[in-house]
Order: sequence, then structure tokens, then C-alpha cells
Amino acid sequence: MRDMQDAIAVVMAGGQGERLWPLTRDRAKPAVPFGGVYRIIDVTLSNCINSGLRRIFVLTQYKALSLNRHIRRGWSPLMGWGDFIEVLPPQMRVSHTWYQGTADAVYQNIYSIGSERSNFVFVLSGDHIYKMDYRKMLDQHVETGADVTVAVIEIDATEAAGQFGVLEVDLDRRILGFEEKPADPKRSPVHPDKCLASMGVYIFNTQSLIPILIADAENTASRHDFGRDILPQILHRHRVWSYNFIDENKKEALYWRDVGTIDAYFEANMDLIAVSPVFNLYDKGWPISTWQHQYPPPKFVFSDPGRMGFALDSLVSGGSIVSGGRVLRSVLGYDVRVNSYSDVEDSILYNHVNVGRHSRIRRAIIDRHVDLPEHTVIGYDLEEDSKHYHVTETGIVIVVREESMLEEPE
Repeated sequence: MRDMQDAIAVVMAGGQGERLWPLTRDRAKPAVPFGGVYRIIDVTLSNCINSGLRRIFVLTQYKALSLNRHIRRGWSPLMGWGDFIEVLPPQMRVSHTWYQGTADAVYQNIYSIGSERSNFVFVLSGDHIYKMDYRKMLDQHVETGADVTVAVIEIDATEAAGQFGVLEVDLDRRILGFEEKPADPKRSPVHPDKCLASMGVYIFNTQSLIPILIADAENTASRHDFGRDILPQILHRHRVWSYNFIDENKKEALYWRDVGTIDAYFEANMDLIAVSPVFNLYDKGWPISTWQHQYPPPKFVFSDPGRMGFALDSLVSGGSIVSGGRVLRSVLGYDVRVNSYSDVEDSILYNHVNVGRHSRIRRAIIDRHVDLPEHTVIGYDLEEDSKHYHVTETGIVIVVREESMLEEPE
């Protein structure tokens, strides 16, 4: 496979994450915890490192303190001589505004990108869950002589309708058209019941990217988005190819999740806890890396028949103690305490959560540093829950701290 020393990555990590509210009230969307010990952005950054792509710009914007800290602690030490992971907030070097869209974010950092003298630029999203070897995509990009390559995943047309950006391609994989969330998406030329959804993963030849971005910046009608604006404008002037996703997750079904909504995020976490997890964190051949707090191992105490501490079909992170409580099908972060006679089911508990005695928690996401008093009941009476917490249409309850509390380490 191709050497990645001639490529750089630009990871989009500045999204406001309105659809993940209130989890994004105090943090950037890519910094939202995932799988107990990770952040969402760790998946994309791990793909980069595992693919040998070790020159990385991370474009941040909204509420980026914890994200910046996480990258500094966990990712900067992994870089060797000549490698880097650089956080780039809006610098207003070529503009007087914050990032106005994904394309504008890259355009505002055009000098940083140009200074690296690379022939290829990967543009990646920092809030998707998938495993992908970017070297294979670059191999095809070079072999086809493309100016731009877009990664696609084949999904059922009924699933894509109104949900994803869909590409129209010919039998050679050249892209003929693009529609953003169409009601009746164009079908794959190979499988008529399927369509090709954009994954938000792009390769640009650097010499093509820079003039494309400049032209888009000068277009006052543009929303400066790669999917909505850039792709439709360049199809007839550049060689634009699709790349069929090859999944390093090594499961029967391809796994790619856009965790942009509470429901999608919740389901992606639940995908981790099966006996044979749908998204495998335990594959030594494709590790997901992160920075982890130094906590002691998790502990489970009390074995009395009426007061037994255990966790089944769950992920439990370091420093957590299940003390006479019961945890089923759940994900627990660092330093979580589930006290005696409490039940936690189908839930996600962030770092430093305390569940008081005799509490019952079901289908909930509990944010960090939340202390639930004894006899707390969440997830059993959604009408009552909605008076105190955020409740989704599908019945997931999100509990966050009081806004008056000061910033604390995650």
C-alpha cells in the first residue's frame, strides 16, 4: 500500500452539535465520551494512526477546552519526529469570521495546509464511528488519476431517504451527481435496491483543493459546505471518484455511524456491549487509542443474596465501584459508584457519577459529576422525567449537572 508521508489529514472537530444537546452544552461534539474511556474523536484519530497518516490538523471551534486538553494529553505524545497533531482554532487569517462551514474551515487554514508541501489532503469528520484504512483509499485515488475521491457506504435506499447525502456514479465509480438527503435517492448501478451514501471522508489533490476553496470562498451564494456546495460545483470540472468503504471492523455488515443525534449516539454505545460486539474495541490489529486517567481497576463488592454487586453485558471503566448494586447492558465511565440496592439498566454513565442507594435508572445518559440522591427513579415515568430532564422522543433520558457549577476536569 502507498506510503502516507505525502499526505496530511484535516479533521473537522468544530461542530456545535445542537442535535446532541444537552451533552454538548459544556463540550465540543467530538469530545463527547464514547465507550466509557474514549471520546468520539478518538475513533477518527486512531484510523489516522493505524493508517500511517501522522500529520494531522484538528480544526476546533465551539467549547473546545476539554477537546484541546484531551488531544494534548493523549495524542501529541504519540507523534514522532516530523509528525504532528496540531489543533487549529479560527485564526481569522483570511477571514474576519468564525468557521462558516466545513469548506470555509479548511479555507481559513489554507496557509497551514499549503506549508506542509503534501500532494494529498484527507478531509475527515471527527464525529463518526468506523474503522477504515485510509491507505487503501489513497491507492485507488492515485490509480484512477482522480482529483477528488469521496468514500461511500452502500446502504438500503429506504434508510438513506431524507437522511444522507447520496452520490450517483457510473460503473467505473466516477461520480455523476450528488444530492443532500433526497426523498428518492439515486440507486447504485450494481445493486438497484441500494444507494451510495457519502461518509464525509474525502481525498483532494492539494493542487486542486486550494483553487476549489478559493472559488468557494468568493461565491457569496455558497454555504461553504463540502457536501452541499463543493461537490456539486466540481463534478464537471474535475475528476471526482467514489471509493467503496472497506471495513477494518471485520464483521459481516459494514459499520459506519454518524452519531449526530442522541438516539444514534446511544445506539452506538449499546453496540459495544454485546457478547460479540458489533463495533469491536478489542481488535489488537486495529486498536482504538485514547488518553486514560490513572485509576485503580473496577471493583464489585457484596455477595449477599439481597445485596449483590455485579455488572453483566456491560463496560465498566477504571476506578468504578459497583457496591451492592446491579448493572445490566450499560456503559460506565471512570470513577462511577453504584451503591447498594440500585439498578442501572441500558444506560450510559459518564465519569464521576454517583448513584445513591435504592435508585432505579433505565435508558438514561447521566453526565459527569452528577450525584443522584437515594431513591432516585429515572426512565420509568417519562412524563415525570420530562419535568426535570431532557427526554428524547424515543424515551432516552439525559441528566446533566446544574449550569451554575464551575468547569471541572473530565
